[in-house]
Amino acid sequence: MDLKTLRDTAPWEWPENTDELLIEILSKGAVDAQDRLLAVELAGDPAVINDALAEALLGVIKNNQEKDNVRGMAAISLGPALEHADMMGFEDEDDVVISENLFRQIQQSLRELYAKNELPELVRRRVLEASVRAPQSWHHEAVRSAYAGVKDNWRLTAVFCMQFIAGFEEEIIESLNNTDELIHYQAVVAAGNWEVDEAWDHIAKLVRSDKTEKNLRLAAIEAIANIRPEDAGEILGALLESKDDDVADAAHEALVMAEGLAEFDDDEFDDDEDEKAPF
Repeated sequence: MDLKTLRDTAPWEWPENTDELLIEILSKGAVDAQDRLLAVELAGDPAVINDALAEALLGVIKNNQEKDNVRGMAAISLGPALEHADMMGFEDEDDVVISENLFRQIQQSLRELYAKNELPELVRRRVLEASVRAPQSWHHEAVRSAYAGVKDNWRLTAVFCMQFIAGFEEEIIESLNNTDELIHYQAVVAAGNWEVDEAWDHIAKLVRSDKTEKNLRLAAIEAIANIRPEDAGEILGALLESKDDDVADAAHEALVMAEGLAEFDDDEFDDDEDEKAPF
């Protein structure tokens, strides 16, 4: 199976030796640029990522002879594996996608790469975007510095990172009013992830409006269910009969999530009351 067939095939239907195919491509120097870019993108899929592929991707990032977009994509492809390892840990073998030793090595390597100001800008931005998927203490200052810069592309990177790094509610609210569509989108996602209540009115308006760009509206639908799950039902319920199937499906999924979050909050409240009860 070649790369283009892999791209057009569901990952769970990929052959068992797909990781070996991708490693072989990444280990070769003379490969068509588009094929190489596609290979590093596919290599990060949860269906195939493992220590060998992760090491190959890290090697691509470090290779100064690689094109910047390929190095950047290799970093982004490591992001999901880092996030999974950070969330799930390493105790249950069934949940391990990369080993703990390699996870720590990748974290350290990405930090060292980011510290190199001479690193091509695109690669440096992607390294930061990938590394925050498993947050560390150095990220807060790095994100704050990126946001304070004069370049919109660095601000975009910073707002993307804010969905993973706590402590940026003020910047997220500010970015909701940014005229750059990509920054606005990432701010909506970040506001939802951190349940930024001050963003409610802005995001609710995006959800209600049929004029909202579709991808932004879908992100807003998910965000509103996180921010105020107990109040989201009325707004989301109106979208269940939307003529746009994607919008209707997103509203349904968000409603299910909102109901679950609301029940969880109620249970927490009940537990708190029980603890306070004298008998």
